Amino acid sequence: MVSLIQADAELFEKDAPSIEAMKQMWLSANSSERARTALLEKARNSKNTLACGLAYLFCGQSSQAVSVLEKAADSVQKYMGLGYAYRQLHEYEKAAAAFDKAAGYQTDAMTAAMEKAATYRMAGELEKAAQTLSAFSQMENISAEYHFQMGKLMDAQGDYEKAMQHYQTALELDPAHGEARFALAYACDLRGDEETAVRLYQELIAQQPTHVNALLNLAVLYEDAGQYDQALQCVEAVLRSHPNHPKALLFQKDIASSKVMVYDEEREKRKDRQNKILEIPISDFELSVRSRNCLKKMNIETLGDLLRTTEADLLSCKNFGETSLMEIKRILESKGLRLGMALEEKPAGAVEPPVVPGASPEILSKSVDELELSVRARRAMTRLGVKTLLDLIGKTEAELLGCKNFGMTSLNEVKEKLSKYGLSLRKLE
Repeated sequence: MVSLIQADAELFEKDAPSIEAMKQMWLSANSSERARTALLEKARNSKNTLACGLAYLFCGQSSQAVSVLEKAADSVQKYMGLGYAYRQLHEYEKAAAAFDKAAGYQTDAMTAAMEKAATYRMAGELEKAAQTLSAFSQMENISAEYHFQMGKLMDAQGDYEKAMQHYQTALELDPAHGEARFALAYACDLRGDEETAVRLYQELIAQQPTHVNALLNLAVLYEDAGQYDQALQCVEAVLRSHPNHPKALLFQKDIASSKVMVYDEEREKRKDRQNKILEIPISDFELSVRSRNCLKKMNIETLGDLLRTTEADLLSCKNFGETSLMEIKRILESKGLRLGMALEEKPAGAVEPPVVPGASPEILSKSVDELELSVRARRAMTRLGVKTLLDLIGKTEAELLGCKNFGMTSLNEVKEKLSKYGLSLRKLE
């Protein structure tokens, strides 16, 4: 790993660092606030145009980086730097064009093409990303970066199993590929494989410089497991190098609050058991072909879906008769459940969905998954039974904060995401 002193030396004392060295310098520059400040100071006092432009890029000053790099002599480093900077500014066409020019330098053609594919993916042009990667299909089981980019593309296309397979292959080819390790850890985290996620995050933070997002995600997992001291250690490790990190500062307060939070553990356990029962897939039960086909047509996938379905709904399905109905009822009765029970009279104090002037039904019916919330916030949505934006804006700040391990960090995140749709949480009269 390149240290800050080495990074300075390679940037300002040599004509052009290698592309791999650039990536290491980028990591080193962001290893702490002090490192960034020192690198920026050196850039301001240097006459090396390429080095200055790259320094601004590494420190997150993308507009300044573009302005300076445009004046630098043509080189693969210049065009790679411009590609990264334009991408950070969401100017994806310019970024792709810059990576194309970088690909003209044959020694780094594949690296530039991988970044071009990533740029198309970030722009939502998944077909172009796939076409770019297909030109390097011969690198399958050879290049870790190829498999990492394929994994990210599969993730964007919703094929999560294939994505995880690609990340795993990338790590087998290059155990030091930090981005692949983080992506695999995050994928495991989202899918409930917390043990594997913790192991991968721990392996990642053992590398230098320490991965800030891995530390914060690990803190969330530790807090969810009630391991508050370990969670606090992760957050404090971030604050030692980034003392003004806003998310880490809020996490620190959240974890401190969690350590003294009192809640009914037995009630939580009962709720968890009930939720697990409702999430049991219908495919786990032996059903006749007729019943299975009908449920599939009606998009009924879990026991919980059946609780929101009436006998009339099922009987309205073509070829679904009394025999199939009795079959479904027996399954539910074995779990102490019955059809339609989730649709029965609302409990006292239930809140009617809010009326939102100016908000279209299309927006309100959007899944909360489209908000791309953090792991902690997603878990809170699941615990609260929030599936759509309409469900979410029916909640108050107090209701969200009452959810286990949901603190001000998550609350601010949810409010910010809702504001992009012109929505807000329900306020008490």
